[in-house]
Formats: sequence, structure tokens, C-alpha cells
Amino acid sequence: MLDMSWGEVMVIGAVALIVIGPKDLPRALRTVGQVTGKLRRMAAEFQGQFNEAMREAELDEVKKQLQGVNDSVSDLNSTGFNPIQTIRDELKTAVEKPVTGALETPVPQPMGDASIQAVVEGREPAPADPLVELPPPPMDDPAEAIAESLRREAEIETQKNAAAVAEAPEKSDVKA
Repeated sequence: MLDMSWGEVMVIGAVALIVIGPKDLPRALRTVGQVTGKLRRMAAEFQGQFNEAMREAELDEVKKQLQGVNDSVSDLNSTGFNPIQTIRDELKTAVEKPVTGALETPVPQPMGDASIQAVVEGREPAPADPLVELPPPPMDDPAEAIAESLRREAEIETQKNAAAVAEAPEKSDVKA
């Protein structure tokens, strides 16, 4: 705030000692200290109030933004649009819908020796067995898959620990 060097302070102190006198100097210094303290407290209070006003202004701005978001969400809900329900419905239809149109081009059938002979002779080959449609593979429950992998890891750890325990007496016999 006030940038004074030690030399300037010494000059001011010497002038104050001469002007005020040695008898009243301690009282004058105490008064100057009290006034300085009051000024500092007032400055700190002013700065605190200023910072509080700035925070309130920022909070008001954030409240306005939040209210705008709430209004837009309520507008979406009032129109009947529910994004969570929409996603749930899409996933449900995707899981329940059978796979169709997977193979659009015919798959060439393997030909046996009799079929090859018929083609060579110019005859129509015998019809092959129709393709058997396999059921879709069962969908694994992710929780079950995780639990199974954790069980396997636990079994491996148990086997490692059992092997380490089995080797431990052999090592102690070697040391003895």
C-alpha cells in the first residue's frame, strides 16, 4: 500500500520525536496504530462485501441458466417426449425383433460325387438337403458372465495358493 523504506521511517520517527516530544510519543503511536487497524478492518469489510456481491451476481446468473434448462425439460415432458422411455422401447424392439434378411444371396451347396457326375454328364443334380435353420444362440446374462469369470479367477488363485503351500514344506526341509 504505502511503500516506505527504513530510512524514510527513521526520518518520520525523528521528526515525530522532535515535534510531539518523548512524553506524548507512545500515546500518539498507539493512536496511529488504532487508526491504521480501523482502516484495515474497514478495507477488509468492504472487500468482503464486494466479493459477496460478485458471488451473488454469479449465482443469479447460474440460477437463470438452471431455470432455463428446467423450463426446456418441462417443455419436452409436456409434449409427451420421454427420452428414457424412447430408448427403452428401441432396445426392446431390437432385442425382440427376429433377424431377417441376413442372407439375401443364395449359398452354394456343396456337391457330392454323384452331383458332380450328373453335372459332367449334363443332367440336373439331385436336390440337396434343405438348410436347417438354427435357433439363435442364447443371450448370456452379463452378470452371469462376470460372475463366472470371477469364479474361474478364484479357482486359479486357490490352485496357486495350494501349490505354494505344497512347495513350502519341501523348501523348509531343504533349509533344515
